Amino acid sequence: MVGLQYDISAIGNVGAAVLALLPEISTRAAEIEEARRLPQDLAAKLADAGVFNLSKPASLGGLELPPSDFMKIIATLAEADASAGWCAMIAVTSTLGAAYMRESAAKEIFGARDVITGGVFAPMGKAEDKGDHYLLSGQWQWGSGSANCAWLGGGAMIFKDGELQKFENGAPYHRMLFFPAEVVKFIDSWHVAGMKGTGSGDFSVEDVIVPKDRSVSFVADKPRDSGRLYKFPLFGLLALGVSSVALGNARAALEEVKTITINKKTPGGGRAMAQRAVVQVDIARAAAQLEAAFGYLENAVSHCWEEAQQSGDISAGAKANLRLACVHATETSADVCKTAYTLGGGAAVYSGHSLQRRFRDAHVATQHIATAPAVYELAGRILLEQPVDMAML
Repeated sequence: MVGLQYDISAIGNVGAAVLALLPEISTRAAEIEEARRLPQDLAAKLADAGVFNLSKPASLGGLELPPSDFMKIIATLAEADASAGWCAMIAVTSTLGAAYMRESAAKEIFGARDVITGGVFAPMGKAEDKGDHYLLSGQWQWGSGSANCAWLGGGAMIFKDGELQKFENGAPYHRMLFFPAEVVKFIDSWHVAGMKGTGSGDFSVEDVIVPKDRSVSFVADKPRDSGRLYKFPLFGLLALGVSSVALGNARAALEEVKTITINKKTPGGGRAMAQRAVVQVDIARAAAQLEAAFGYLENAVSHCWEEAQQSGDISAGAKANLRLACVHATETSADVCKTAYTLGGGAAVYSGHSLQRRFRDAHVATQHIATAPAVYELAGRILLEQPVDMAML
């Protein structure tokens, strides 16, 4: 691999462990895509390295790292392979549920050092309130990395006596319920253009009993864990994960095409592509765009984290700026990957070429709801001091 954006060697033992795994991840990128999931042995190595514990509460043996370290590690993994970075990001953000649960339930689900968890926040399920438990049925899309998980979570609308429950503002009430993977039916639905190796197929459950203390509402509940990490905007952390994958993927694409243009001769001209002015301009512009996106995101994360250290709540402006930086980084990354793919020439159109995979992966990342174009409207409402539902910010 070429030089990395971040030096993560000093981020505890996990940083060094990730660096040691990067050559294997990079070498196996085509295998990961062909398998349409993260291979089990590679997932186990990432778990053993502590990758899935980045945001897990320290009280459960997790690393509880600052968001900037989370960003650096996920981006570094994505430089090796975007699908591997994506699976790690989803597993890490799923552990945030532990900060909201009672200690006994959190320990049961997230307590093992090498446990892999995942899930889908979107309330695609239906849970009937039965007093001390929920009866859950549902089918969830985008179950990234789910085949390697011991526990999964699924968002569900909550019903009682057949009636949909509601938040105080009248919106449908939903929670994320966690259940063991052995009760899950996995559906082979992940036939897609990009992020093929994430194994993000559907999964479903039917009439599963879920104790209430295995559920959380990231909208209505407050974290039980007092760690500053859990004051950081939860949906902002998810968006940060998505944009970190996108940025790492784009940087790898740019570094690869730089090498190609230096060594590839122009047809009939006998000189390297890198000697052409148009190529020099495209590379320089892409490099500037990518570095600016990294810098803006780092600044937004730092501002939010500084506010999280204080006694009050994080301001709406800081939250909106973080989300804006995330969607900007994800879109910019896709643009950079397009430039790299275009400069890659005819060879890049073949499905086995890494620049094509980078291009496809980049444009799947832009479709995630946490970094979709609609976030611009959300951030714009804050910037223009208009009313906004803060729950999803």
